Amino acid sequence: MKFKLLAGIIPAFVAIINVSQAQQQTPQPVAATDTSKPVSKYNYRDAFGPYFYTKNGNENRAADGQPGPKYWQNRADYQLAATLDDKTNEITGSETVTYTNNSPQKLGFLWMQVEQNLFKQDSRGTAIVPLTGSRNWGRGQVFDAGDKIKSIKVDGVEVKYLITDTRMQVFLPKELAANGGKVKVQIEWSFTPPNYGSDRMGVLDTKNGKIFQIAQWYPRMCVYDDVMGWNTLPYTGPGEFYLEYGDFDLSITAPANHIVFASGELQNPKEVYTSEQQKRWAQAAESEKTVLIRTAAEVTDPASRPAGKSTLTWHFKIKNARDASWASSAAFIVDAAKMDLPSGKKSIAISAYPVESDGNDAWGRSTEYVKKSIEYNSAKWFEYPYPAATAVAGIVGGMEYPGIVFCGSKAKGKGLWGVNDHEFGHTWFPMIVGSNERLYGWMDEGFNTFINGLSTADFNNGEYKSTRPSDMHMTGARFTAPDLEPVLTAPADLKEAHTGTLLYAKPSVGLVLLREQILGPERFDRAFRTYIERWAYKHPTPDDFFRTMENVSGESLQWFWRGWFINNWRLDVAVSDVKYVDGDPTKGALITIDNLDKMAMPVILEIKTKSGKTERIKYPVEIWERFATRTFKYPSTEPIESVTYDPDNVLPDYNPANNVWKSKE
Repeated sequence: MKFKLLAGIIPAFVAIINVSQAQQQTPQPVAATDTSKPVSKYNYRDAFGPYFYTKNGNENRAADGQPGPKYWQNRADYQLAATLDDKTNEITGSETVTYTNNSPQKLGFLWMQVEQNLFKQDSRGTAIVPLTGSRNWGRGQVFDAGDKIKSIKVDGVEVKYLITDTRMQVFLPKELAANGGKVKVQIEWSFTPPNYGSDRMGVLDTKNGKIFQIAQWYPRMCVYDDVMGWNTLPYTGPGEFYLEYGDFDLSITAPANHIVFASGELQNPKEVYTSEQQKRWAQAAESEKTVLIRTAAEVTDPASRPAGKSTLTWHFKIKNARDASWASSAAFIVDAAKMDLPSGKKSIAISAYPVESDGNDAWGRSTEYVKKSIEYNSAKWFEYPYPAATAVAGIVGGMEYPGIVFCGSKAKGKGLWGVNDHEFGHTWFPMIVGSNERLYGWMDEGFNTFINGLSTADFNNGEYKSTRPSDMHMTGARFTAPDLEPVLTAPADLKEAHTGTLLYAKPSVGLVLLREQILGPERFDRAFRTYIERWAYKHPTPDDFFRTMENVSGESLQWFWRGWFINNWRLDVAVSDVKYVDGDPTKGALITIDNLDKMAMPVILEIKTKSGKTERIKYPVEIWERFATRTFKYPSTEPIESVTYDPDNVLPDYNPANNVWKSKE
């Protein structure tokens, strides 16, 4: 019965469609083909087609971009101890990792990172270094590199482990229970750090002693998540890190003439600072201005260190962090000032640097920079979570860790502001918002570069703000050059020369476009802040970011993600023609624009008439949903002198040569 009914309905329905199409497709006069007009590459089905998201939301990750009701992530709490030999540079350490399996799966083994193995001569990272060299290695230093694992115990029992390059698989004596099962992993290890470790750690010689900036220094848990299971991509240099959250308790034993800084809060200041220095610390904790804790003159004065011991152990703690790093030197000048956080919580800005870096045009202003950068981002996005923020000058050009950053000892002025602001900007991405840097470097470097632009404009009434007007036409040409990979490319898959553009600058500019030209600051800021709040101390993916921005702003942005992040598309819009209704300027003008390349963007037109009148008209991106060419009627009452697309150069149109139509009269 149903089939017979459908059999009768379908032919009638088809007949109706055919009549309708015939009515719409009445032949029209066809003009001669304009062979001078460029052929458009634009395809609206590519830009606006459905099915951008390849999977629906689920109980772990909701469709609106927030963690689902059953979102889970595992946890790693560390108790770490290390001893520094400043003569041989060797670091000897031990750790106890309390690993909590919150996943719904039992685990028969664990994976850990042993990233010092990058600097071994037979590492995968060494193998990929080109003959021209790379910042992502150790500048060719040949030494006794790599982690030396002395023993591994699980809950007190020696276990088998297998090291493959920069990964270590630890086999458990019995399966680790799901939904909260815990295990303690105890490891003894040692290594000698490279002098220059992939611009993320290393050792600098100064006239008053070595500065050790130490990171990737203990075997660290790989992330086990609901997206990939175990995340075990090797550390080859270009890609950074993806780490579990937990609490850290670390003790660093160093020569007594050293001063040590680390992630978190110092637990035993009375044991490691003189009584005078403790008074200065107390003053700094209440001071808006920088207070010197150890002056340049005191660096070589034995009285500036506690007497009577050959070594001192420094004890630090940091909670709810994904990593911990430290620095040690006898050469440090130290200064500090309090930071004013929105909640009233106490935190302190600190700088440590050698006498070679001293001066008000250099590291003498570092603490001021740290303080102002963190205060701005805390008020704008999410409060700084740590009890201290320490900037350490050394061989590392710029690298971030929870509560401590390493910056170049030669940085000065605007450059020092920039690196301090950038490295502490990483507090928000990826220290708070814990994305997978190994795969999605743009989600920390690019987002951080974006917030750096706002904090720089704010600092000291724009002291270091660029005075050169931005030109998105030039930027668009450079950032969408055909030889570039898409932004959504793993760092290890990028040409190294493209790293600055695709991890830092292009995603940052994309957010500027969203904020200034598409959503507006109010909607963008609310959505971006919500993303940070939702994924604080969690592990978001690109989809979680895209979905959050769309759902909170109330705007479908899939055309934008496709053009700027997923693909390396280009924007080229031309003002191709202006005609008058019935040939009479007083009856209105018909303005035609063509989208000649793959990207879609909103449209801004500036129209000048013969009398000098100027008017701006804006069209939303939806004008390109079904067309590559659009003609608009402008209510002119006199001849038009010129029509300019994007007159302020705020859109990434790479070919401005066709952006202006001028009257031949």
